[in-house]
Amino acid sequence: MEKIFLVGNPCSGKKKLKKNLLDIVSVFSDAGYDVTVYPTKSRGDATVVVKELSNEYSIIVCCGGDGTLNEVIEGMMYNPNSYKLAYIPAGTLNEWSSSLHISRKIAEAARDIPKGKIITLDIGKFGDRYFTYTASFGAFTDASYATSQKVKNVLGHAAYILHGAKSLAKIKSYKLTFEHDGEKTEGKFLFGAITNSFSCGGIIKYNQSQVELNDGLFEVLLVRRPARGGRLRHIVAGILKKDFSNPAFEFFKTDKLTVTSEEGFSWTLDGEEAFMESGSLEIKNLNSAISFFVPADK
Repeated sequence: MEKIFLVGNPCSGKKKLKKNLLDIVSVFSDAGYDVTVYPTKSRGDATVVVKELSNEYSIIVCCGGDGTLNEVIEGMMYNPNSYKLAYIPAGTLNEWSSSLHISRKIAEAARDIPKGKIITLDIGKFGDRYFTYTASFGAFTDASYATSQKVKNVLGHAAYILHGAKSLAKIKSYKLTFEHDGEKTEGKFLFGAITNSFSCGGIIKYNQSQVELNDGLFEVLLVRRPARGGRLRHIVAGILKKDFSNPAFEFFKTDKLTVTSEEGFSWTLDGEEAFMESGSLEIKNLNSAISFFVPADK
């Protein structure tokens, strides 16, 4: 009998896990799995638990938001055992699950796992940390961890938009150099996102034709500070229209890039805060690093 290790965040979203746990376990039990449930107790807990998980389990199921999924995958990358990963979205934004057509209805997402198919997905490495779908900095990117869980539970996606709008009033640029594929891009940037997703932060969205989730390449979007502040509205318009033809945008694909900064500053990895010290840091794409369940009909 295959064993499932279910890692759940009881605080994600509107505490959906607590309301649906018995249904989830019943779905897996009826499908012939032996299920162990672990509710996370604090930030970073899922990484520690999964990092030390034994090889008696073949499947890890994460039930929580994007931050919980990030923690689980980080733990998997440090664990020498090989697991298949499944995700039951129970957070506010759930960006990655949308890219993979995973239902936001907990019971339906659970039922799709036993009859689902396995695909491989790229994972990003940010220095000595890992990310699932985005590493970003600058305008909008602090919306996830700067907005309280209570506010996100009440307002949902609107909480991210509202916080992002507030960040424009105190927008800051960063003097950075990006090196990739023998090229160098430098200047003052308001925003940057290294992604393996169709969207970032609930605000940046790409056309599906621009993105493949297991091609070994990141989509990189950088936004330069415009010469005049009034041009900022053109940048916002370009983001909303998915039109990156404005000279302020740099958009390219790469499997690896090095970022250099004269000062330390904050990034987010899948919505969780990370800090880059002054100097250089390498960001790498780990091609097809994990095996992942998706609905069979997608």
